[in-house]
Amino acid sequence: MSRRGRQASLPTTVHRRPEVLFEGGLVVEHRDAQNASVRSYDFSTLPVAEPLQRSLAALFAGRCHSHRWASVQTSKLQWEKLRIFTVWLAALPTPPQDVDEITAAVWNAWRLSRTTQSAGYSQVRNIGTLLLDDPRVVGEAAEAMAKRISRPPAQEKSYGDAEFDQIKAAARRLFRTALLRIESNASHLKLWRAGTFTEGGRDWLIGEALDCLARTGHVPCYPHGPTGEVSPVYRYVRALGGAGKEHTWKRLYLSRLEATSLGVLLMAEFGLNLAVIDALSVPLASADSGPDGHPTYRLELVKRRLGSGRQHETRNVTDLGGSSPGRLITQALAATRFAREAVEDMAPGTNRLIIWRSAVRGCGTDVGDWFRLGTGRNSAGHWAQLAGVAGSPFRRGRRTVNVVERREPGQNSQDTHDRTYVLPDPRAQEAAVPVIAAAAEAARQQAERVVLAAELRDAPVAGDAEAATADCRDFGNGPFPGADGRCGASFLACLGCTNARIHPGHHARLAHLHRALSQLRSAMNPALWQADWGEAHARLGHLSRRLGVAAWAKALAEVSADDRELIDDLLNGGLSA
Repeated sequence: MSRRGRQASLPTTVHRRPEVLFEGGLVVEHRDAQNASVRSYDFSTLPVAEPLQRSLAALFAGRCHSHRWASVQTSKLQWEKLRIFTVWLAALPTPPQDVDEITAAVWNAWRLSRTTQSAGYSQVRNIGTLLLDDPRVVGEAAEAMAKRISRPPAQEKSYGDAEFDQIKAAARRLFRTALLRIESNASHLKLWRAGTFTEGGRDWLIGEALDCLARTGHVPCYPHGPTGEVSPVYRYVRALGGAGKEHTWKRLYLSRLEATSLGVLLMAEFGLNLAVIDALSVPLASADSGPDGHPTYRLELVKRRLGSGRQHETRNVTDLGGSSPGRLITQALAATRFAREAVEDMAPGTNRLIIWRSAVRGCGTDVGDWFRLGTGRNSAGHWAQLAGVAGSPFRRGRRTVNVVERREPGQNSQDTHDRTYVLPDPRAQEAAVPVIAAAAEAARQQAERVVLAAELRDAPVAGDAEAATADCRDFGNGPFPGADGRCGASFLACLGCTNARIHPGHHARLAHLHRALSQLRSAMNPALWQADWGEAHARLGHLSRRLGVAAWAKALAEVSADDRELIDDLLNGGLSA
């Protein structure tokens, strides 16, 4: 019920809670949080004893839930690490028969056998975390598995400006070509559906082929052969200009590399990682309240690794035209609209932004034989080769956006952003050099301005005028003359005046003043304290270092009631220069 007492509407799609199929055997089935993918793991294939196989299967199944491993891709990666671990166990002279036989010595040997790079680190960390779920792992073995190991330094570094510009230009070129192609054919299809063309003519045949392509995912075809293969009908092939993908399905759909280009642009614009881009749902649009009608999109981002309750984030972006972030979303929606409509008919509720058409028939997936979701994890390397760069552009590209361009976290905490992305990055380190040097120079100049300028004496000098914080040798010719020509500075400024002389008779009251200013610091706004008392406190600190720890402690011990009263009057404004 709503807060007004009205019955809430039921969801339009059928919801099924993700389940783990495990009945104590050796096969674990894992479904992802959206029930879109499923994968089975047969633990009988692991080269260890059956009791250990069953124990590992139970531990593995305990994590195949949406609040632990929400993605099938995660369980797949963990399975591969578990397979490597069991192969290593099987090669031991006396392999353990069950989890409780994995001793601290065995675990330490496994840890030392791993590489110090990220792959070895994740193998040790993930397998140890999994085994600790078993209540039989106790004592020294549990301590060894729980022992913290140092995270290896990040291997990726941000791109240089020229290289990253090259990546963005290649992505824009490939995606824009696809967008213009789809828009042109969409206009032709719209005219055909409006009855503009004469039936039977070439433009009419192209329009009919596009209509069939939009509804079914392929142009009109006829089946042939025992395997169920299909071929385009010849009259449409002749009208379209050929039977290749450029003449048929690419007229309305993105290809694998074009979808990857869209993913690269989303990464470069918003600093998103590949997993978030793959799972990106169709943004919701709301019209701008102003007269221009610019649409504002709400991006619903999901990052599974943040844990339950912190996985979801929304961002609002507005299409202001030109190169605004919202324009990319408008273009993405236009380029994928036919694929999204076709998939919605085949699998209602899919609601994914990036959908592309494959040239290879699939194996009866949830979105039909031809369509794929996301950018395709195996596409990034191939795309990078076409763009002329080494390796997948997503990890290094995201680091470049967040560290160099945006200079703020992207779906990370500030601590993770600083520790994992900024501090190890060579470009960030290089950029920090002049900043650190400038700060050091500013600190040096500030220190020079606030050093103790008064002259230290062992005893009073005859003829000097006594002041609250020092004696003055020339009260009428100071650096801060007042209206009457005499010194108009505060008694605190005496510490920075070359006319001032400090002798042991001043030490106790100055030590007490230094301590009073330090205590006052904790009770005041830092900016106000610095403005009022910062320089005096720094000069007194300089004096304490020149006198030494023992002399300063002796001065504090000799503070008299008169000294306290004098300093109280000084701090409360009771004294005038």
